[in-house]
Amino acid sequence: MDLLSQKRSIFLGLLVLGLWAGCAHALEKKETSALTHYIVATVHEQAGRLDNAIQEYRQALKLDKANTYIHLGLASCYIKKNDIPQAVEELKEVSALDPETVESHALLALLYSLQNNAQEATREYELALQNASKQQPENIDIYKTLGALYIQQKKLKEAEEVYRLAIGLSAEDAQAHFFLATVYDELEQNDKAEQELRKAIEIDPDYDEALNYLGYFYVELRKNLGDAEIMIRKALELQPDNGAYLDSLGWLFYRQGKFDDAAQTLKQAAGILEDAVIYDHLGDAYLKTGDSENAKVNWDKSLQLSPEQDTIKEKIQQLDANNQDNKSDRH
Repeated sequence: MDLLSQKRSIFLGLLVLGLWAGCAHALEKKETSALTHYIVATVHEQAGRLDNAIQEYRQALKLDKANTYIHLGLASCYIKKNDIPQAVEELKEVSALDPETVESHALLALLYSLQNNAQEATREYELALQNASKQQPENIDIYKTLGALYIQQKKLKEAEEVYRLAIGLSAEDAQAHFFLATVYDELEQNDKAEQELRKAIEIDPDYDEALNYLGYFYVELRKNLGDAEIMIRKALELQPDNGAYLDSLGWLFYRQGKFDDAAQTLKQAAGILEDAVIYDHLGDAYLKTGDSENAKVNWDKSLQLSPEQDTIKEKIQQLDANNQDNKSDRH
């Protein structure tokens, strides 16, 4: 490689990575030497010479141990070499040096996920999002993602606060209202959940998830069934092959006493989406039509997908007991 090509490679390495903070101010000899090793390391890394890159990053660290960008470069090399434990150590060092970093926590979350360490992955992801929200306080997408993580962790009060903050930044964000509604639903604050869902639909009348959610919400509460049918049917117009929306319609028919229609619609839903709730609903509908055999078949399918359902176990036990009584009566 001629001198011009070497200079071009070094320049491109800096341009692509952009990881050296304040490199223009590295005037002292020690800092300049560390920067030189760092630049050479990035060139080696870009060319796929990972062992050479690691050697140069290590030389840079001897001269500037507290530089997070060098540790990130090392972590990048170790990830490319599939040396996950060593990459984790480097990223931990970055987090210790700069607790408010985003990149190291995000990468740690990914690496822990690859190691099937869900608890640590979730913790690191939460830290990444919290730090990102501090650095970009106007970015409501970060708050919505953080809120979704809190819901997953059952940190419902924290989720409520985050979504309230997001709505404060952007009152017309339909998705933020939708997610806040799910929090209130979990908290069994029905009036607030209904209010937020209605707001989401007011902002976006074609928000099919909100239409189905509020429709099903009404079906479960056995109120406003006329409005529920309008919303669920509109959601299905927007997503005609959505198994969850078909389940909502089938369950609405069940609540209306249209058991044949319910069984037919719920069977269609089960053909699209294999879900414990759908099979439970379909079992209930079959029982109402007098088809106890198919009722049990579908309740069994529901239990296979979600074994910890005591209510369904009780249904099956009651059905078996009734069948046994009927046999005894015939004899």
